[in-house]
Amino acid sequence: MLTATPWGRARVILGSPAEYAQLVAVNAPQDSQPRRRRRRTPEVAEQEIIAAAEALLRERPFRELTVDEVMRRTDLSRPSFYVYFRDRHHLVLRVVEHIGGELFTMADRWFKGEGDGPALAREATEGIVAVFAEHGPVLRALADAAADDPDVDEAYSQLVNSFVDVTAQHIEHEVAAGRILPLDPRETATALVWMNERYLTLSLGREPTTERAVVARTLHTIWSRVLYGKG
Repeated sequence: MLTATPWGRARVILGSPAEYAQLVAVNAPQDSQPRRRRRRTPEVAEQEIIAAAEALLRERPFRELTVDEVMRRTDLSRPSFYVYFRDRHHLVLRVVEHIGGELFTMADRWFKGEGDGPALAREATEGIVAVFAEHGPVLRALADAAADDPDVDEAYSQLVNSFVDVTAQHIEHEVAAGRILPLDPRETATALVWMNERYLTLSLGREPTTERAVVARTLHTIWSRVLYGKG
């Protein structure tokens, strides 16, 4: 099923986080035996391929992600790949969109919440950190690939910049409401969001990871002090 993302693109709904985690686990490398291909809906088949790609990116750099390798981790034939995706870059875009959807769901606790700004920011930060704790190695692989691959760079940068856009809009709203002292919403959002991206990727994208509570507390302290003047 397709739905509009907060940054105006279509993405595939992959079910609950538990269902998606199960798909990733199923597609992890195993001692394979010949398997009988089972029937599934197009939506399920597409989800299976996306989950296989994410499982692969947890272990290897993007340059080693090939159609053959992804499809070996599914119960689908290789030609099935091209029913759903143009190429591996199109597949990676779907991976980015899926994780981005999870991140926006958590960020909406602040963007759309009503009440105490710092408290809402804390809830949003804890949720975002939880998503990075789950998908950190994948996001790090994509961030690393973005340095060398223009297509990956475009998809990844678009995800981060979509957060910049909505963060800037929300800061403008908070300034207008008198909850944040006047500042440059766009530049402040750019600095804070890209700081988040680097810190989360470094602290949760590879072993040894930083304790999740420490990461969340650090980020919340920075955001709340910069925006609301509170610790």
